[in-house]
Amino acid sequence: MAAARWMAPYCGAVRNFDGKAFVKPRKSLKIMCSEMQFASAAAELAWEDAGLEENGIDPERSGIVSAAAGEQFCNFEELLASYLAWMREKPFNRQCWPRSAIDELFPLWLLKYLPNLNACHVGIRRDFRGPTNTISIGDPSSLHAIAEATQIILRGSADLMLAGGSSSCLSATLTAFHAGARLAVSDRPPAEICRPFDRDRMGMVYGEGAAFFILESRSHAARRGANAIGRVVAAASRCEPSAFNCDYSGKSTTRAVRAVLHKADLEPNQIGHINAHGNSTIEDDPAEAQAIQNTLGNVPVTAPKSFFGNLNQASGAVELAVSLIAMEQGVIPPTLNYENPDPACPVNVVTEVQPTENRAFLALNHSPNGQAAALLIAEA
Repeated sequence: MAAARWMAPYCGAVRNFDGKAFVKPRKSLKIMCSEMQFASAAAELAWEDAGLEENGIDPERSGIVSAAAGEQFCNFEELLASYLAWMREKPFNRQCWPRSAIDELFPLWLLKYLPNLNACHVGIRRDFRGPTNTISIGDPSSLHAIAEATQIILRGSADLMLAGGSSSCLSATLTAFHAGARLAVSDRPPAEICRPFDRDRMGMVYGEGAAFFILESRSHAARRGANAIGRVVAAASRCEPSAFNCDYSGKSTTRAVRAVLHKADLEPNQIGHINAHGNSTIEDDPAEAQAIQNTLGNVPVTAPKSFFGNLNQASGAVELAVSLIAMEQGVIPPTLNYENPDPACPVNVVTEVQPTENRAFLALNHSPNGQAAALLIAEA
């Protein structure tokens, strides 16, 4: 990664990360942006944690589904020389990108930002020859990736799948592209700014990170003596017609939750906690909270974004890791900065680590464009 980069004034940044510790071969680093390096690191850690170094797998029956941004943004610094060459052209033509400007770009620049290469780098590293796919539909992408990987195994197309997501939302080009949409502006200390469902929330905080999981059939896991930490019970996705005005209403979340409960044949009181999207925006939080109340009632809610911000395509995977660790420990993870309940957000937000005997949880994500995903996980 570059030694210096522009970052948003409030953000959940990954500090002291060294891609050389994870990326093999190292020469690949020159064509890998932050997201790709994060994905490679998370995949390596998942591989090691699952004990796959000691267990040979069939590459023909192994694959990956990765969540990634449809457009992985570079830093302005990478484009500066090219822009300056363009401006020096005589006569200047704002409608045409001249050859002199193109020549200033790193020849393999595009390869650093193609979203499908997150999965490709990992697949090449582990010699996966089975299904390889990338999902780029915004914030629900990680949950969709895990759901799709599960279906690939259930269809008999693979025995083992790596699934998760990677994202970095700290580039100035991304903020400019979205015109700073719904980002928090505050004079509070940075750690207090992201406040999901709180009355005093003021907008979302961007972050970065990655998480990947090894998914496999129960029989495959048993053959290699794997210690499973959870099982996918059911998954569902729904959408609503808000693509042009980014006016999420919560209807897609309501439908996704109902579909998951129906597939799993469960009642709301059989779910230990809800890992909510909890974006901390004035607009989205009430809609999501009402959807949760209408379908799940008073089930405890946690919103991990309060700790590390919105990781966009990686959010679902990183948040899922939080709930999986909590499930192993028999607790519900807390929400940070929830101090003043908002009547518009009628949900049971957990603010302290809370013990529970219910080893099942529901993960939720949605995008401003109306896509929603729900994933139900239970003890293995």
